[in-house]
Amino acid sequence: MRHLARLALPLLAALAAAAPAAAHKAWMLPSSTVLSGADVWVTVDAAVSNDLFVFEHVPMRLDNLVVTGPDGEAVKAENAATGKFRSTFDLHLTKPGTYRASVVGEGLFATYKLNGEPKRWRGRPEALERDVPKEATDLRLTQTQQRTDTFVSLGKPSTPALAPAAKGLDLRAETHPNNLASGETARFTLLLDGAPAANVDVEIVRGGVRYRDAPGEIRLKTGADGSFSVTWPQAGMYWLGAEVQDDKATIPNARRRAAYNATLEVLPQ
Repeated sequence: MRHLARLALPLLAALAAAAPAAAHKAWMLPSSTVLSGADVWVTVDAAVSNDLFVFEHVPMRLDNLVVTGPDGEAVKAENAATGKFRSTFDLHLTKPGTYRASVVGEGLFATYKLNGEPKRWRGRPEALERDVPKEATDLRLTQTQQRTDTFVSLGKPSTPALAPAAKGLDLRAETHPNNLASGETARFTLLLDGAPAANVDVEIVRGGVRYRDAPGEIRLKTGADGSFSVTWPQAGMYWLGAEVQDDKATIPNARRRAAYNATLEVLPQ
């Protein structure tokens, strides 16, 4: 690892290497987000695609799926499966309140040259020295952190499941994510490692892009306190995404790319 770290260019961009992945959007799509009754189930699709909520690229892997229940405790996802273009799982909502489904991933991306030929590598940090040849040159490292969320409430929405993580990029919901309506304004705060993430670009896109001439993105920027507000133009399922690139990687001589994605349902007034 020391040999490879010496090859790395400290604090320089390895971010172009991550750009192809950024062209795709990671998302989870629940069959419903606001429910009532007893013995209630929700099915969630999970994928990475160019067109929002369309299965046409690769499935989202569920190895790092975590579901937090209304009491803040972990809930088991059931009937998980991964196919060619999507993964699916079921949630059995046995308690009233809000559930948060999260896929949280962390990895390492490297670009380097071997005998003058450009190479790419992606994997776990502990595999870097094994997989990248010692004779590699121009090594550039990017540590990636990504969180993908969606939210489902049974009965009255609650807040324990919404507690933000202290690592990576996350969202603090000043307006409950299961209490969104067209024409109304919602307020959120973007956090990085638990602190407000200032001056970060946020992109919001309504589903159904495939059937529109223009994507109709909403582009915002967080304030000094990490907050931003959005007035929902119409009902529908929305994707929210943000990304931060900095030199706060925990791996020597690497840059960090932290990303956050969430699927939110906006209901008619």
